[in-house]
Amino acid sequence: MSAVNIEWHYAENPVAQFIFAHGAGAGSDSDFMQEMAKLLASKGVQVGLFDFEYMQQAKQEGKKRPPERAPKLLAYFQQVLTAVEPSLPLFIGGKSMGGRMASMLACETTVKVEGVLAFGYPFHPPGKPEKLRVDHFPELECPLLILQGERDTFGNRTEVDAMCFPEQVMVKWLKDGDHSLKPRKVSGVSESESRANAAVIAANFIKERCHG
Repeated sequence: MSAVNIEWHYAENPVAQFIFAHGAGAGSDSDFMQEMAKLLASKGVQVGLFDFEYMQQAKQEGKKRPPERAPKLLAYFQQVLTAVEPSLPLFIGGKSMGGRMASMLACETTVKVEGVLAFGYPFHPPGKPEKLRVDHFPELECPLLILQGERDTFGNRTEVDAMCFPEQVMVKWLKDGDHSLKPRKVSGVSESESRANAAVIAANFIKERCHG
């Protein structure tokens, strides 16, 4: 297993740290990951970005690679948690696949996790609503906050509102957002506004857990 390299976005007087995993197709250097990390750091949350091993390899080779299987992703995510700041409360999460992996890791890791944040949770593959990825939710011993776009093809508002989740799982909706929380122009909300709203909700969730 390759060495862990975390890209830290430092906050002044941080209340907590958030280890933030990327989605399946774009790494930690993507526009979404970088902007969300900066937004959260500006709100007092120290953010750590990293690339899973398959993404590191893809960048070295200059060509796309599919994600590894969940056990390998989880093993590497667990290794990343050995390099966190021991004095700060720990939150984990990610975009899409990264959020799903974080929620699965929180069910099995021995490291104390205060909460999980998923930006665009992949409830099911697009067009396959019967293939749900929520079986592990009841095993969560910490809260999970899902920030979901209302139009997300991996689980839109109509579909998700009809689901029943354990009390530790919360869903906050981003107006007219797609899987990357991006709204259409007709919504009257810009992409940057949607990301800023998501960052405020996420930071408040973290601060409530730290001060509650």
